[in-house]
Amino acid sequence: MLKLWRWYQRCLTVHPVKTQVISSGFLWGFGDVTAQYITHSTAKPRLLRLTDTNKDVVDRDAEFKVNWKRVAITSMFGFGFVGPVGHFWYEGLDKFMKLKLRYAPKTTRFVAAKVAMDGLIFGPVDLLVFFTYMGFATGKNTSEVKEGIKRDFLPALALEGGAWPLLQIANFRYVPVQYQLLYVNIFCLVDSAFLSWVEQQKDAAWKQWFTSFQPLKERGGQGRV
Repeated sequence: MLKLWRWYQRCLTVHPVKTQVISSGFLWGFGDVTAQYITHSTAKPRLLRLTDTNKDVVDRDAEFKVNWKRVAITSMFGFGFVGPVGHFWYEGLDKFMKLKLRYAPKTTRFVAAKVAMDGLIFGPVDLLVFFTYMGFATGKNTSEVKEGIKRDFLPALALEGGAWPLLQIANFRYVPVQYQLLYVNIFCLVDSAFLSWVEQQKDAAWKQWFTSFQPLKERGGQGRV
């Protein structure tokens, strides 16, 4: 592990963008495999309710099979967006705080400002790009993508909004700048699994609680209360 860590440090020093792009792609792909397994595991109890006459169907459906096409699609999001955009975002955010706002590093004001900007700007943009990309990449048309965003965006934003600020406080306060991207990438493994899981939940009942706050006229067109 120590050799692996030193190798990563060398790669990050010599090729920072390339290293973040590659690591993000692999982490997001692995996260999607995890999300598929979680979705499969939560669906298994429903399969087991079938009668014994359908035992062969249960056994066949209960086997976990990775959807490698979906893994590739999700990995490309890590390669094409999270890696490069995340790298320049965190580097630029740090420089903005130090050079433009002239906040002293690791102070309460410095950390709070970074957490606020990250949560208000990068977080929502990241979610919007993810759900838009996943929709088109899986063959949906424009109207289907819009419906998917309406269904998934607010639940994901609300749930992530409770976790990421706490993680980023520790990141911006204690982690050296050169390793902040690695810190984010590690938690992106969990984040990618979470977002993939949210996207795969379709019209789950817990999502409808968020959409219930939409205007009555807008909900009426969807045929749901």
